Amino acid sequence: MVDDNEFFRNVTLRLCSHLEIEEGLQACIEYLSEHVPADVLYLEKNEHDIGAMRIVARADAETCRRMDVLVPYDEQARMKMADWAEEWLAGRLPEVFVINEPDKEPVTRNLLRELGEPSSSAMSLPLIIEGQIVGALALLARGNHRFKEHHARLYATLKEPFVVAMSNTLKHREVLRLQDRLADDNRYLNRELLRLSGDEIVGVDFGLREVMHKVRHVAPTESPVLLTGETGVGKDVVANAIHLASPRHEGPFIPVNCGAIPGSLLDSELFGHERGAFTGALAKKRGRFERANKGTILLDEIGEMPLEAQVRLLRVLQHREIERVGGTNRIPVDIRIIAATNKDLEAMVRAGTFREDLWFRLNVFPIAVPPLRDRRGDIPALVQHFLERKAAELKLGDTPKLAPGAIEDLLAYDWPGNVRELENLIERAMILRHRDEPLTFDGISAPRTPLQSSNLAPSKEEPIELDVVVARHIRRVLSMTGGKIHGPGGAGELLRVNPNTLRYKMKKLGIPFAKRN
Repeated sequence: MVDDNEFFRNVTLRLCSHLEIEEGLQACIEYLSEHVPADVLYLEKNEHDIGAMRIVARADAETCRRMDVLVPYDEQARMKMADWAEEWLAGRLPEVFVINEPDKEPVTRNLLRELGEPSSSAMSLPLIIEGQIVGALALLARGNHRFKEHHARLYATLKEPFVVAMSNTLKHREVLRLQDRLADDNRYLNRELLRLSGDEIVGVDFGLREVMHKVRHVAPTESPVLLTGETGVGKDVVANAIHLASPRHEGPFIPVNCGAIPGSLLDSELFGHERGAFTGALAKKRGRFERANKGTILLDEIGEMPLEAQVRLLRVLQHREIERVGGTNRIPVDIRIIAATNKDLEAMVRAGTFREDLWFRLNVFPIAVPPLRDRRGDIPALVQHFLERKAAELKLGDTPKLAPGAIEDLLAYDWPGNVRELENLIERAMILRHRDEPLTFDGISAPRTPLQSSNLAPSKEEPIELDVVVARHIRRVLSMTGGKIHGPGGAGELLRVNPNTLRYKMKKLGIPFAKRN
């Protein structure tokens, strides 16, 4: 007969040699069957609130499996469980319940029936954590009267290791459940952030038609994309659109402004660092590339990236792996890279401030986002979009109306700050307006087009009203085009204004139309 200590040691070693509890149970039952009758081993968790037993894992000599099955108690089983709880509170709870006639014991009979097990003798070892019976370790042996007193004594020695195993299993599964919930919440929040940051593309059928045509072609691929354009044109919004239309849309979208991160911290932000890698690195940190795994990373202002970091970025593009600062292990990353810049990277390559090999790898599919002055036809739709969005953000209730002529003022402006400037102008006007008054944009400057010169500007003696200056300018342009408004070489093209908008403005200002139009 095996010694109690040897039995305890051998079962504990087998249990602790496996990370998964079901595999540990199988290793244990292989040893148990050498010393006690053993056909099936169950790990069970009590669900007192709902009157049921949850099966956590099952193992026999051939198979093992993780389980999450609720076995409800019938009325007799609930009464018996209540009696056992009373015995435990009174200090009369046995270390091991031995049931050699399962048909006469309601709890075992109920479990065998619900689990589809044949009639079996059972030994149940209650697992007590912090003064509560959280579950049990149930050993089944087919037939009646299979267990003796010395079997129960050996089985009782396993209480402590299985209490620890049960506690660890429950905590591990709770961590996995919370991880799944966190991943789901992150996906939801990522979609919300994309929506709030402006994933709606205004101008898909007009000024951004060619851009969106390219987006639809490149989004389903894994190719790097290089977005170019002036500051404020909405390169980040186009990057969002590429991500949302790609197979990676359920993954993270991680934007990084390379120009806003100090050079000394860029490596840590992008690649992460190990604990103790530098002063202040008190814990391991994942970088942006790791956080973007299975998703997309936007490297905004890529032209601001130092040459040293460009070398490491090139490695990511070539090998799809990174090394944390202070680390030696190579970490694979599954990401798509979108880069954006308002600089002329080709000129930077010639000047030696941007790596040529990196330029070639990023410039696989370039998309140029046009400035707002080249897509003036989108301004009315953009204004309406920002009015509705800012009204919600500022909690204004109804969307404000525009004062007469306000759109014309916006159409006549050059927008050096592009869409971002328009958004800020509308928000500022909404904050400053008086109650229920229509919005005006009096602070916006007069247009500065290539057609303007000193002889077109009004003298000090001339009126300075904006409408007068604009009307004079339109007449001069019309005289240059022979009165032509539409088509190539027309006033609409030279003024970069939609011809229909120009006609409306001319009618308002009292400028006659040429007969040919």
